[in-house]
Amino acid sequence: MAYSTIEDPSAYFQTKTYTGTNNSNALTNDGNSNLKPDFIWIKRRDYDNGHQLLDSTRGVDKILGSELNSAETTLANRLSSFDTDGFTVESSSGAFNASGEPFVAWQWKAGGGTTASNSDGSTTSTVQANTDAGFSIVTWTGTGSATTLGHGLGVAPTMLIVKNRTTGVDWAVYHKDLTDAGYVLALNTDDGQADSGTNRWNDTDPTSSVIHIGSGQQTNQDTNSMVCYAFAPIQGYSKFGSYKGNGNTNGVFVYTGFKPAFVLLKKTGSGDGWFLLDSARNPTNRSADKTLRADETGAEGTTAKGLDMLSNGFKIRSNDGAYNSSGTTYIYMAFAESPFVTSTGIMGTAR
Repeated sequence: MAYSTIEDPSAYFQTKTYTGTNNSNALTNDGNSNLKPDFIWIKRRDYDNGHQLLDSTRGVDKILGSELNSAETTLANRLSSFDTDGFTVESSSGAFNASGEPFVAWQWKAGGGTTASNSDGSTTSTVQANTDAGFSIVTWTGTGSATTLGHGLGVAPTMLIVKNRTTGVDWAVYHKDLTDAGYVLALNTDDGQADSGTNRWNDTDPTSSVIHIGSGQQTNQDTNSMVCYAFAPIQGYSKFGSYKGNGNTNGVFVYTGFKPAFVLLKKTGSGDGWFLLDSARNPTNRSADKTLRADETGAEGTTAKGLDMLSNGFKIRSNDGAYNSSGTTYIYMAFAESPFVTSTGIMGTAR
């Protein structure tokens, strides 16, 4: 049985859907636990508008776009605060709070906004870590040569999402199920995995204390400001894995050990992007059929070719190449709505 140390995943991850007001808009989360987020990813659902990624290490006015290779922008009066159980958006941007328009915000808890200097690696990093939830925010100044950085998780992360904040270059994504440690995906494109050699990750997997980075612009350009979102799996709460498609509308079942609340998936080959799916945008049944793409600005699509969120994993319901091409490998990250079995042996239920 998949016993979990996390009884209520909503203490560490929540999806919030909301309607914009064009006025100061304090959003309160709906989960069983209060969640003060440290990493917020916002997308307007009805309009061709960009993704907005913010975190409590960089500050409320520092914005990155998952679909962009652009440097970080500084914009006031968009997100004004990370709150005790939610966040507050302001009135000046249609990308955050347009009146009457639908939005979605995915939120993760790190260290409550508290950072610490970390000297576990050869280069000192600034880390905000949540070891219980397997998530840390790591920032550093690039050195231009291969080095290591402490991540603060105590176990090896299996997915890294990195952006150069100073220079306009692609995002860099490490995932344990790419071909090997030298391979990389770009969050802002539909490109397939590429062998970066020692350029991104110095061709070395993360350890329980450090991540390895190469000399390339995407992860370590000299004097540039960098950020990494580091994720490690927690039984019953999060999983970072892969599956092979079968090309059938009765698609593959992917076991996670929990009922997913959120899934991000990407074909490791080229031509299909990063699909963001969650249960909150379609709460009336168990099918996650409202799609957004991390690598595009487009409005939300509705499709029957989504996936079912089940008590212990997700089931692909499509033969579309974006989800389920025969023999093709897809990587994913998933976070729980509820564990399949709690620490006291209580079973989860299907949606």
